[in-house]
Amino acid sequence: MLGLRGPRLPSAGILLLLPFLLLPSHAAPAPHRASYKPVIVVHGLFDSSYSFRHLLEYINETHPGTVVTVLDLFDGRESLRPLWEQVQGFREAVAPIMAKAPQGVHLICYSQGGLVCRALLSVMDEHNVDSFISLSSPQMGQYGDTDYLKWLFPTSMRSNLYRICYSPWGQEFSICNYWHDPHHDDLYLNASSFLALINGERDHPNATAWRKNFLRVGYLVLIGGPDDGVITPWQSSFFGFYDANETVLEMEEQLVYLRDSFGLKTLLARGAIVRCPMAGIAHTAWHSNRTLYETCIEPWLS
Repeated sequence: MLGLRGPRLPSAGILLLLPFLLLPSHAAPAPHRASYKPVIVVHGLFDSSYSFRHLLEYINETHPGTVVTVLDLFDGRESLRPLWEQVQGFREAVAPIMAKAPQGVHLICYSQGGLVCRALLSVMDEHNVDSFISLSSPQMGQYGDTDYLKWLFPTSMRSNLYRICYSPWGQEFSICNYWHDPHHDDLYLNASSFLALINGERDHPNATAWRKNFLRVGYLVLIGGPDDGVITPWQSSFFGFYDANETVLEMEEQLVYLRDSFGLKTLLARGAIVRCPMAGIAHTAWHSNRTLYETCIEPWLS
């Protein structure tokens, strides 16, 4: 017998340890690490993935291990490309991410990107978006003299921009795809090649399928505020918009809601629409404000 030497436990000590020595091996499991759904981020007009470095940092801090993809497509001036072209590009980018995440994904889509994402939810038959977080996005359109507008169309004002935007040439610019002039509703309905279609305001063969697809979303989280300074009216972030007198009508007063043309009324009825208004935040700060993140975004990143 090998002559191993060491301290000997008294027999009473062995008896005390026996109940613990006989426990099955799985009695003390290793700490469980939460598994979070992947997050996909889509940028806005003139943006790039670099703009979201703070948001990425926040997610990594509060939800460690989350796979976050900030899509680097149609950056800078390329973001002026027609929105249907962008939708196709982003669709090709998000489809493989969704395919690898059977439990679902989260979409965080900023400004113009929120419209791209809404179109994605409409055209993708098998999307698995758990929450679509629309971050200061002109969901019911844009009608305002902003710095972006003055840079793009220096000789035009909002009152006459319809002459450009509601022409075939104008619809080649992304911003014209969601330009919504409340004083020329007939021209908007006939000429809008993007917003009027995803809103179901104009008949088209895919309307029923698109509505069904859109309703696959788990939650629609709408974020915006009165100090945005770009989205006009700012209530467009919550599906509100001007009437012909430029009085803002809230979402529940809009025809697209009353007719449930693409599913808003159905989503609200099932408690799937969340509105998170935040004052004091300028348009370019929505994705870098920590308080906004903790209040309106973090709770939905399951």
